[in-house]
Amino acid sequence: METNTALLDNPRARAAFGAAKNSVKIYGALSVLALVTVIVVASGGHPVNTFMWVRAGLLPVVAVLLHRIAVSASQGSRKAFERVRALSVIMPIAIIGVDVIPGVCPPWYAAMQIVCMLPVIRLAFLVRGSAFPKKGADAS
Repeated sequence: METNTALLDNPRARAAFGAAKNSVKIYGALSVLALVTVIVVASGGHPVNTFMWVRAGLLPVVAVLLHRIAVSASQGSRKAFERVRALSVIMPIAIIGVDVIPGVCPPWYAAMQIVCMLPVIRLAFLVRGSAFPKKGADAS
């Protein structure tokens, strides 16, 4: 595992990693809330399609995996850091992009998914911010 120990000695980077991990935790909590909402809506007799069930079930799992990657990145793994950087940009675009396709899901569900992506968007800004040097750049 390629590590960047100089980055771990940087107080700004450590604080940014803490904020990044918190963003992932908030995303996870919102994803679980979205799953619970789908369960409640379905039990109330309202229509819930297969797409909504699959998405609502998978996103909390993705949150756990993203958190593990973020923790690994905070421990100095450059590979994990690059994965977090990529996923934090791709996920909101893919999730929101699919949700706005007419007929895929009801507007309330799309709105809920957008809210779930807000911490991931924050994560994207955090890991692309100045607290984290670019690959090959000096970490101090």
